[in-house]
Amino acid sequence: MFGSIGEKVSVGHSFICDYGCNIHIGSNVSVNTGCTFVDCNKITIGSNVLIAPNVQIYTATHPVELNERLEPIEKQNGIEYIRHTYALPVTIEDGCWIGGGVIILPGVTIGRGSVIGAGSVVTKSVPANSLAVGNPCKVIRKINVSI
Repeated sequence: MFGSIGEKVSVGHSFICDYGCNIHIGSNVSVNTGCTFVDCNKITIGSNVLIAPNVQIYTATHPVELNERLEPIEKQNGIEYIRHTYALPVTIEDGCWIGGGVIILPGVTIGRGSVIGAGSVVTKSVPANSLAVGNPCKVIRKINVSI
């Protein structure tokens, strides 16, 4: 089902994805129940990662501007609109913990060893060894300083 998968990986029931082949998972990873991965582009999950229940990872997106999102095309029966969609990769590096109900948006990288608090909406990349929470998700402090 996945593009690649390491050893000791568990994926909980009611896992939903678009393709599966664009998802690459390292070793010693737990993906808990009810997760949705919209893998229109590559989703890379490193090793030793914990993903809590109901996490959503989206790679698909649309332009914000209406004239870029919907393009009118003249047809014999009138005007038809073509929707423009594109996708950006998402990366979760080694040693991360993604809390329950987190939403990760397209183009985001979550740096090695970081923790994303439950319910956060990650709109921008998070540096390594950071504790980040909220909507939008923001770094509140550095962690793993003794490592």
